[in-house]
Amino acid sequence: MRSAWLLAFALTACAPTVSTAPIAPADRAARWQAHVETLASDAMEGRAAGTPGHERAAAYVANEMRRLGLQSAGTNGYLQPIAFTEQRTDYAASSLSLSGTPVAAPATAVISPRYQLPATFDAPLVFVGYGLHMPSVGHDDFAGVDLRGKIAVFVSGGPAEVAGTLKAHARAQRNTWLAERGAVGAISLTTPGQTESPWESTVRNSTQPGMLFADAGIRDEPPFVSLSWNAAEAERLFAGAPRTFAQVAADADASRPLRSFPLATRLSGRLAVTSRAVASPNVVAKLPGSDPALADEHIVLTAHLDGLGIGRPVNGDSIYNGALDNAAGVAALIDIAAELRRQRPKRSILFVFVTAEERGLLGSRYFARQPTVPRESIVANLNYDMALPLFPLRSVTVLGAEESSIGDAARAVGETMGLPLAPDPFPNRNSFIRSDQYGFIEQGIPAVAFKFGFAANTPEAELERAFRASRYHAPSDDMTTPIFRDDEIRLHDFIAALAMRLANAPERPRWNAGSPFGAAR
Repeated sequence: MRSAWLLAFALTACAPTVSTAPIAPADRAARWQAHVETLASDAMEGRAAGTPGHERAAAYVANEMRRLGLQSAGTNGYLQPIAFTEQRTDYAASSLSLSGTPVAAPATAVISPRYQLPATFDAPLVFVGYGLHMPSVGHDDFAGVDLRGKIAVFVSGGPAEVAGTLKAHARAQRNTWLAERGAVGAISLTTPGQTESPWESTVRNSTQPGMLFADAGIRDEPPFVSLSWNAAEAERLFAGAPRTFAQVAADADASRPLRSFPLATRLSGRLAVTSRAVASPNVVAKLPGSDPALADEHIVLTAHLDGLGIGRPVNGDSIYNGALDNAAGVAALIDIAAELRRQRPKRSILFVFVTAEERGLLGSRYFARQPTVPRESIVANLNYDMALPLFPLRSVTVLGAEESSIGDAARAVGETMGLPLAPDPFPNRNSFIRSDQYGFIEQGIPAVAFKFGFAANTPEAELERAFRASRYHAPSDDMTTPIFRDDEIRLHDFIAALAMRLANAPERPRWNAGSPFGAAR
């Protein structure tokens, strides 16, 4: 690992600084695509955190930041190294049994390696509806349920009248909340009507490792058994129960109320894991602010550099190139940095290319908790992850826009650019908590993320669905995907304009009144 970091420093030391002259959008699009092609090439081996491929990608990005003339802002030059424990589920040495009947894993159930797993467990099951604890809006699926020593079973979805961001936040906190109340585990079920990608994709990625911070003092994952269950096998869980899975799924797909009830089944298991110590860096660069009164405050732009690496072959290809997830986002930040350095933002802007997003948002969580600048100086986060330029850009979905004043700023930028804000078309998908903005939200920092806007039940929605079904987290997420690169540059300009608006505003961004996310600050 040390040799790769030295390589990064060697590259940055000799890299020339590029011209500050404006570049035509078509040339920017070609340059963006060239960055994506490099980062998503087989030579990067899928950029999995803790691998030589990710080290090479980090060196490449550090070199680009130096070439653009941005300051190094890591703890070791441009890098912020993080120590992890990598953990894999050993399915060959593990076993599961449902009321005495063996369960095929991972074909039926996938065990998350992101938690401290017990060697053995044996517990009754209890159905808890959507599994959402949201007392602030009068919804609590756990009310009156004794969770001690049990495994909670819940389905995807939630009440339609509750904002998607709040439901996503409750899902993100769910397993920690369950563990604190004595539950030993959880089983998540995605209904057929809400499935994003086929179960075969989940099985294919079941051999991917999880990661924990090596420093136990900053971990927040409780000892817990977290499983995803194949919906095609879900009726086995509900054998002898008052309702079938089919009945529950129909209500969930319609966002109807779901009541909790004990299940007649119990799950037991013997779990084995393999683990090793690894290290992987964030890459951090700084564009200094120009205003003496505001330069010590920071807008943070993020994109995750890591991918899934090398995994199970699909049609003979085992390299998960991660072109749109998320080499495209890394290349976007490089392009945005090149544009913003020609301007003079009053506040400073940090470009943070985070690691281990695919292992549980760990790089961004580490930076948000242990930033390389004073934590109180971070005023906002703008995150780019898999925006998907699969169709023309006619609107922008700004995840979290309704929660903070960043939304008002984004709407104002959109009005000047002819890009209205489009609501999240699938609010039950948990998008607000599924990428790196959430690490900042947990710390009370206003944050948003960006997608090409579209509405449900449209041709654009079908293109997005097809990508998730066939290319997402698969080797086919490569540069053969048809993309609208000129529209991609328009999204970069939208994000850059928003960053400048926030950087130059007299006041820091703030959470809106009533938002549940402001309390963490």
